[in-house]
Amino acid sequence: MAEADPRIVAGQTIIPQAGPQTTFLSSPADIAIYGGAAGGGKTWALLMEPLRHVHNPGFGAVTFRRSTVQIRNEGGLWDESAVLYPQMGADPKEHVLSWSFPSGASCSFAHLEHDKTRFNWQGSQIPLINFDELTHFTPTQFWYMVSRNRSMCGVRPYIRATCNPDADSWVADLISWWIDQDTGQAIPERAGKLRWFVRVGEDLRWADAPAELEQYTMLNENGEQVPIPAKSLTFIPAKLTDNKALMAADPGYMASLLALPMVERERLLGGNWKIRPAAGLYFQRSWCRVVDAVPAGTVWGRGWDLAATTPSPENPDPDYLAGVLIGRTPDDRYIVTDSRTDRTSPAGMERFILNTASYDGYQVEISLPQDPGSAGKTQVATLAKMLSGYIVRSSTETGDKVTRFGPFSAQAEAGNVDVLRGPWNEGWFANLEGFPVAKHDDEADATSRAFEIVSLAQSGGWFMTR
Repeated sequence: MAEADPRIVAGQTIIPQAGPQTTFLSSPADIAIYGGAAGGGKTWALLMEPLRHVHNPGFGAVTFRRSTVQIRNEGGLWDESAVLYPQMGADPKEHVLSWSFPSGASCSFAHLEHDKTRFNWQGSQIPLINFDELTHFTPTQFWYMVSRNRSMCGVRPYIRATCNPDADSWVADLISWWIDQDTGQAIPERAGKLRWFVRVGEDLRWADAPAELEQYTMLNENGEQVPIPAKSLTFIPAKLTDNKALMAADPGYMASLLALPMVERERLLGGNWKIRPAAGLYFQRSWCRVVDAVPAGTVWGRGWDLAATTPSPENPDPDYLAGVLIGRTPDDRYIVTDSRTDRTSPAGMERFILNTASYDGYQVEISLPQDPGSAGKTQVATLAKMLSGYIVRSSTETGDKVTRFGPFSAQAEAGNVDVLRGPWNEGWFANLEGFPVAKHDDEADATSRAFEIVSLAQSGGWFMTR
């Protein structure tokens, strides 16, 4: 049997926190969706839900995440279940990500990494289905698993889910009645209120009571027209400020959310379901101070976004080769001192990069993106050999462009970025202010890469002279 977690004292009563967590765990809805912001106690609530039934020997619950890695992540579902479930006498079977309770009841964790994975559950009867981060799943996966939500153990089958806001997710449409479509915020008086729906073809028909949906019928096994059984659904919003336990245990978490770029901050701290990446949300020139000098002892890095295509009648507006130089000053501020672009041939790209390295000096670390595949490796190997004597690093891109730009965006918005006055300023400002919706994001990508270098470097380690 797994050892009890020291955070739980033997004999104490484990209860949900007053507020949204209690509302979620007491909801009578067939489908209840909880969260809409970071830190609202979503995972803990999801793990508590099965515990009311674990004395039923025929009961089983399955909690889904999109991938197994997410289940096993540090502090994720499996780690948190190891805090709760041993208190109820459960034994872990980590190799299959399952807990067995003394009665014979079980709680399992599983993934739905691909749409076809849903067919692994064909024929299953699952009294309680949990989805952690529902927006990560496809509607095909969700609605198929709704059909597996059946019970022969006496527990009424039901579904519980958690999520963070995603304006482009199918979940945003599913819970739109609970969300103010102008502000993106949850409507307080609708929190936890049940609405009923039936599925007609691919469409959902909604009503305030099941009787209002009796007009929608189907044929039963006897060939008779009968009303389609209606299901109830609700959404219960929660924010970090609703989670008093986390606020007390980790006071710095609020600061971490406040340090996020604007869009992510609005989503994860503000619970905004309508905000999307748009021009000016990730960068504004007014956030930066334009200066005329560079402090001594600054650490330097130049990031590149590679391209080697000249304009042609077939492609009159190709991507730019772009290189951005950023320094980290001894007082841990950041200063952008150069941005240069070109549209040139592969040979011209090599000359451009080599000439820029010569201008920067040997103390500047150079970071090159490596495209996946053998061609990308060959290109980076050629450039690294050409730049022999310079500090050259390369890496494949991880995450999307917006995520990679986020750390620089947050520092700029916080007022921690200076820009050295120069003729390149206007083009660089305009490119970053148009990110991520403008056609060309070359300088933004190069900025992300340069910032990554210097944000990880030790201030005062190198300095640059010209």
